[in-house]
Amino acid sequence: MTSDLSLLDVILHASLIVQLVLLVLLLASVLSWTMIFDRARIFAAARQSASAFEEQFWSGGDLGALYKELNQKQRQPRGLPAIFCAGFKEYVRMRKSEDSDVATLLHSTERAMRVALSRELDRLESNLAFLATIGSTSPYIGLFGTVWGIMQSFHALGNVEQATLALVAPGISEALIATAMGLFAAIPAVIAYNRYANQVERLANRYEEFMDEFVAVLQRQGRG
Repeated sequence: MTSDLSLLDVILHASLIVQLVLLVLLLASVLSWTMIFDRARIFAAARQSASAFEEQFWSGGDLGALYKELNQKQRQPRGLPAIFCAGFKEYVRMRKSEDSDVATLLHSTERAMRVALSRELDRLESNLAFLATIGSTSPYIGLFGTVWGIMQSFHALGNVEQATLALVAPGISEALIATAMGLFAAIPAVIAYNRYANQVERLANRYEEFMDEFVAVLQRQGRG
C-alpha cells in the first residue's frame, strides 16, 4: 500500500512535461488494448464464419440456394461468404451473356472475388497500423520523459552547494516511471500486431485457396 502511495505521489509531483508524457502513454495504452480486444473479436468471428461456410459449401448442396441463403441471413456477408457471393453473383451475371466463353466467365468471376478479397483484407487489417505505431513510438515518448526527468535532476544539483540523494530522487523517479510506462504501452501493442498480422496472412491464404477451389468447381460445371 505504501509503495502505491509513493508511486502516485511521485506522479502527482512530477513536472508538467513528464505528466503530459505519462498521460499520452496512458491514452495510447487504453486505445491499444481497446483495439486489441476489438481485433480479437473480429478475427475469431472470421475464423468461425470461414469454418461454418466451408462445411456448408462442401456439403454438396446447390450453390444457387447457398447464395440466396447467405444473402437472406446477412445484408452484407463478411469474410469467406462475401468472397463466394461476389464470385457467384458475377458468374451468374456473365452466364446470361451470350458472347461469353468459359475462359472469360471464369476470369470475370475470379476478378470479382479478388476485389472482394481485397476488401475483406482491408477490413481485417484495420487498426493494425495504429498498433504498430504505438508499439514503435511509445518507447521513444517514454524516453523523452526519461531525459526530461534526468535533466530536472541535474538542474536541481546545479542550484545547490551540497548534492544529496533527496534532491535527485524525484527527477530520477520521474524518469524511471516514464520509461516503464513507455514499455507498458509498447509491448502489448507489438505482440498484438505481430499476432494479428500473422492471422491476416493465414486467413488470406485460406481465402485464396477457397477461391482456387471454387473456380475449379465452376470450371468443371462449365465443361459439364
